[in-house]
Amino acid sequence: MGALAGLLHAAGHEVRGSDVDLYPPMSDQLRALDIPVFDGFSADHLAWGPDTVVVGNVCRRDHVEVLAAQAKDIPLVSLPAVLGEVFLAQKRSLVVTGTHGKTTVTSLLAHILTSAGRDPGVFVGGVPKKLGRGWRYGGGEEFVVEGDEYDSAFFDKGSKFLHYCPNMAVLTSVELDHVDIFSSMDDVRATFSKFVALLPSDGLLVVHANDAEAMAIARAHARCRVETYAVETGDEALDDGGRGVTWVARDITYSRSGRCGFELRRDGELFDRYESLLAGRHNAANVTAVVAMAHALGVDPRNIRRGVAEFAGVARRQELVGIAQGVYVIDDYAHHPTAVSETLHGLRKRFRQRRIMAVYEPRSATSRRNTFQDEYVEALLHADAVVIGGLFNPDHIPLEERLDAEAVAREIHRRGTPASFIDDVDEIAQHVNNWVRPGDVVAVLSSGSFGGLHGRLLNVLGDAVRPAARDHMNDVRAIADELGWPASDFTDAARADFYVLYNETGFVGCVALEVYGDSAILRSLAVKEAARGVGYGWLLADTAVTIARHRGVKRIYLITDDASDFFAAKVGFRAIDISTVSESVAKSSTFRHRALGAVAMRLDL
Repeated sequence: MGALAGLLHAAGHEVRGSDVDLYPPMSDQLRALDIPVFDGFSADHLAWGPDTVVVGNVCRRDHVEVLAAQAKDIPLVSLPAVLGEVFLAQKRSLVVTGTHGKTTVTSLLAHILTSAGRDPGVFVGGVPKKLGRGWRYGGGEEFVVEGDEYDSAFFDKGSKFLHYCPNMAVLTSVELDHVDIFSSMDDVRATFSKFVALLPSDGLLVVHANDAEAMAIARAHARCRVETYAVETGDEALDDGGRGVTWVARDITYSRSGRCGFELRRDGELFDRYESLLAGRHNAANVTAVVAMAHALGVDPRNIRRGVAEFAGVARRQELVGIAQGVYVIDDYAHHPTAVSETLHGLRKRFRQRRIMAVYEPRSATSRRNTFQDEYVEALLHADAVVIGGLFNPDHIPLEERLDAEAVAREIHRRGTPASFIDDVDEIAQHVNNWVRPGDVVAVLSSGSFGGLHGRLLNVLGDAVRPAARDHMNDVRAIADELGWPASDFTDAARADFYVLYNETGFVGCVALEVYGDSAILRSLAVKEAARGVGYGWLLADTAVTIARHRGVKRIYLITDDASDFFAAKVGFRAIDISTVSESVAKSSTFRHRALGAVAMRLDL
């Protein structure tokens, strides 16, 4: 709803909204756009006289503002209806749908079109890291939208994507999910079949050939051209060697920097080879779907390859949220057992030779039910240790339908993997702290906040380096001012580059990492005067290098006036001729505004 508010505002409409407990990042984004948000709900919130009231699908027919709108004869519409009528009907609508992978595919396709100069509109249910929000107005011909099968509103029980006027679409997979609104797999098939039938005869459907349900729906209901895509791995070869599949990804490899590479064939002929930060066979499939769509849209293959390589990912999809005591804390939205399994499989490929602990919260309407109780056991067995938290709002699920999280943990433990059911978030953090050792990976899997577990865990581990939040930047600016550094390098707009270290005494220091494809610049390494001399500078620098490696960086550059000995001896940088730096780095303000006599250094990863 906040993303739709941003789109409507960009299109010139006056927008106001109501919510309870609005929190960042959406609260910050709406504030920056000067979109008023009323706290709580009241009939008085309609006194300004809106022409239309957009109703979220969590609102019931007895909602106070719904009743007030009806009393004033103000039309009620759903989010997808507005999106379809105001934006998508006027554009070439590119819809990405399926049970899994929608957000990543939508975000990557939007990134490639944007970097190729196509200026698309975008509406996605996550936050692409480079875009920083889930929407983009765009002035180009295309509009890329994530097509959700969930229902639209209390007065419109049809799936959202049925409003999205698709011209071209990706269908990633079809599985039973959202069991609060779909009572059976037949219901799921029916709604995806309706969507596929919407595609015009001159359109395109790109469908995942590895998914039997998606393929069956495409064969039965698509009136348009169909292209298929698949991933061939060593442990899962394609039938007939992939003959008949339009796009086949094969020979998946992982570089030392953590990048995933694979060869892509089109109609049996080599098309190109790709490198991506997105790990796992499911992400190889996601990239392949995007390449197929971008190619059909006429994007130059060089722009496609560059866009894939430079895509920084999506928040809450295998996102590194901090490193503490050498332990990686990863956040992922995975909640369906298939997503849990594929996420852990991808992390296993990316973090080779490391122990992985999965900490799972049953939070979504489906995961809190016992529909997939046995499947969760199989999915979580991909980890080296497992913790399952308590069900979110269990009273909202009938007792006979609830997932038995304790039984899941017991079965995983019986099958040889240490597993515990722990209902309290603070106890989970302590349990994880007792199990982990430097080099381990903790994957926190939840479709919600998990009671702030990520931050609590980093605090318990201690001396955590994490991405800077908006309220951290005042501390960063204070130390920059103390050191006489230019204020222009420490604005809120630069926040995405900063990582901060806090301990029990408060703010300790910061470091910035500017990433340009597979190159990066380390800058603004600073430690508070009271904390100097005990190794925090080395900790920040070393963690920045680790984060760069996680982001697929192959070489890190820096400019220093007086710390070349430190960076050489402690971190491994070497002095270089400044004329040898990569073009993207040379164009950065850090290098263009370097001080006379400054030393350029590089670290190869």
